[in-house]
Amino acid sequence: MPMNAAYRSPADLPSTLPVFPLPGALLLPRGQMPLNIFEPRYLTMIDDALRNGHRLIGMIQPDSAHPGPEDRPTLFRVGCAGRITQFAESGDGRYLLQLTGVARFRLEHELSVDTPYRQCLVSYGPYADDFVARKGEKAVDREALLRALRDFLEANKLKADWDGIESAPNEALVNALAMMSPYGPAEKQALLEAPDLKTRAEILVAVTEIELAKGRSPGDVSLQ
Repeated sequence: MPMNAAYRSPADLPSTLPVFPLPGALLLPRGQMPLNIFEPRYLTMIDDALRNGHRLIGMIQPDSAHPGPEDRPTLFRVGCAGRITQFAESGDGRYLLQLTGVARFRLEHELSVDTPYRQCLVSYGPYADDFVARKGEKAVDREALLRALRDFLEANKLKADWDGIESAPNEALVNALAMMSPYGPAEKQALLEAPDLKTRAEILVAVTEIELAKGRSPGDVSLQ
């Protein structure tokens, strides 16, 4: 989705971000994520993000391997900044949003703040390539990705819009499939932290292979 704001480098993004910890949530650059906001602290966070003009929040997962207090879980070190590109009020106190991913960030440290939501000092420098749309597309093994997708859909008796899939650019295809994948927080974090699009696609294929193998008899043939 095109955005009214243009982000061309890490310098275009704020170094302080409000963060929304959400297990299993994966936002990637230029991907779209719908959100249903109902907790009072996050309603306040959205109000503030809209009021201050940058309309950015950081999506990040709690790190269940290193649990902290129940109301303040330890966070993974890598998340993704997203811009609020759609906003609606539900009429019953909720906000319905769509975030568009801008760039990944590294959490440097959490700030001591008075707001009910958490805020962190972040850096985008390690992910400067995120600002370049479709970077690394030619290195993606598209056939392996589509083969894994077909086998996953067949195994789960699911259908897909193949015309849309086959016409999608590699970046949009890899990131959309990663974001929609039904895998757990650890797998989602690995997909987020992949150094490039090629590696993200390879992780997605490998995780899909593993999941399919769990339901495969010993004599069945591998996907690849």
